[in-house]
Parts: sequence; structure tokens; C-alpha cells
Amino acid sequence: MINSVIISVYDKRDIKEMVEGLHQINPDLKIFSSGGTASKIRDLGYDVIEVSIYTGFPESPGGLVKTLHPKVHGGILLDPGRIEEKKYLEENGIETFDLVVCNLYPFDKVSKSGASEEEIIENIDIGGPTLIRSAAKGALRHGGVAPVVDIEDYVMVVDELNNNRGELSHETIRGLALKAFELTSRYDNSIKNWLYFGDV
Repeated sequence: MINSVIISVYDKRDIKEMVEGLHQINPDLKIFSSGGTASKIRDLGYDVIEVSIYTGFPESPGGLVKTLHPKVHGGILLDPGRIEEKKYLEENGIETFDLVVCNLYPFDKVSKSGASEEEIIENIDIGGPTLIRSAAKGALRHGGVAPVVDIEDYVMVVDELNNNRGELSHETIRGLALKAFELTSRYDNSIKNWLYFGDV
């Protein structure tokens, strides 16, 4: 059963359908979020646990540091099925997460828009790719978490969870992990190309 999810999205299209679908599967679902995403979900009428409240560490000015914390990444990467890791999770009050729904600042679009160098640099996403990579590794490592990085996959994920008692198949989880690593690879490549060929 899906019990907890982290949602951190720049592009908030269809987030209503995703949240509503997940809540229909589990009305007691815990949603962890921050910044504009948390505000959007609250506006939809759902409770949100602020990441900064959960971690006990305030969000930095400008939102540069929000989700980069062991209580976030530990709950994604560590496997409660392994005795030592379960002990660590319990001793440190770390929640485990079933889904990480994340997309990134539009670096490629901004870098090609004629924006200033400062604006382009501010659109280099750090926390998002880190969340996505953690979720993709956790998916491959223990299968207890899945990254959802493509808005087009929201309906598929919710439908499969609905039809499979709140679970995703091994094949689906691996497919989502592949998409996650493809996204971060393209994203880093865009930054590399800007540094090689852009006006820096």
C-alpha cells in the first residue's frame, strides 16, 4: 500500500489528478512537500507535511536548500527490510517513502531564451535531480520506492496502484527508474552544453 509520497514539482500541470488519485487509494496518505508545490496541494484542499517541519531544518533563502537532508534521502534509499537499515531508520525517526514525484527547473528552456547568466545559473536544479537519483537508486536497490518524473505517467501510476492493491509491479518500478536516469542524464548534458557553447 502506498502510505507516503514526496511531491516536488516545478511544472504543476495535472498535479490535482495525481493527488486526488493517490488519496482515493489511501485517504490517510502522507504528502511531504515544500515551497510552491506545498502551497498548490494545500490550495487543492489536502494536508501537506512541510519538509522543513519534518526535518527540523529550515528552508534556505531562495529555496536553494529544501530536500537535501538525511531524513529525506534516508527514507528513500534505505531498505527497511534490512535489519541494520531498519534500525537506523527507527532510531533516527526517518519516514520511508513509496513515491517521489518530481520534475525540474526548466534549465534548457531558460538557457536558450536570452536570459542573463545569473538567471540561467539559478535554474540549475540541485535538489530535484538529487531526489530523482535517490528514488531511482532506491527503486533498483529495494523496490520500495518509485520515481515519477514524467507528467504523462501520472495516470498510469495511479491506475496501476488502483488495480494492484496500492502496489506497483517490478517492471513498472524499473521502467520508472530508467526514465528517471534518462531525465537526469539529459539535464546534466544540457548544462554541459551551455558551459561548452553558451555565452559564459
